[in-house]
Amino acid sequence: MWPSLPQYALFAVTSIAVVVALWFVWLSGSEEALKLEQDKELVLREDYKKKLVKAVNLDALRKQREQVQQYVTQLEKQLPSKAEMDALLSDINQAGLGRSLQFELFRPGQVAVKEYYAELPITLRVTGRYHDIGAFASDIAHLSRIVTLNNLTVVPRSEGALTLDATAKTFRYLDADEVNAQRKATGAKK
Repeated sequence: MWPSLPQYALFAVTSIAVVVALWFVWLSGSEEALKLEQDKELVLREDYKKKLVKAVNLDALRKQREQVQQYVTQLEKQLPSKAEMDALLSDINQAGLGRSLQFELFRPGQVAVKEYYAELPITLRVTGRYHDIGAFASDIAHLSRIVTLNNLTVVPRSEGALTLDATAKTFRYLDADEVNAQRKATGAKK
């Protein structure tokens, strides 16, 4: 048997070695967990900064959204509904007749339904003087509803008259039932 002093010294050294070994084993696991949590903290800080910027600008974004919605509503009002299409066709016809133009052709085409609106092409052929045709185009541009003149062709005729061949396109918004039907049709194609 050993004297008590070396026994105590060996016990103290062994205890300290075991504690140090356990300490390093525990710290190395804790160090990995700490590193993971520090990385997580960085991600959360970046996310917080992004959300803070959004929160600071929230009132401005809400006002901007409201303005855009008002603008869209205003533009939608310029698109005729189904019921107003006949009146719009009459307005186009009256714009030509009011400028002393002779209609040789006024043929509404097939309605092309898009996602939120429908497009109605109208094939036109009018004959008249240069200034009358220009005034007619201006009158079309100033209608309360959106109408565009496309594929314009101007051909001279006898006695200073001109013939304008064009496709007038007018647009109307789809009602809720038509939008749903269009979405279903688009979904079925996919």
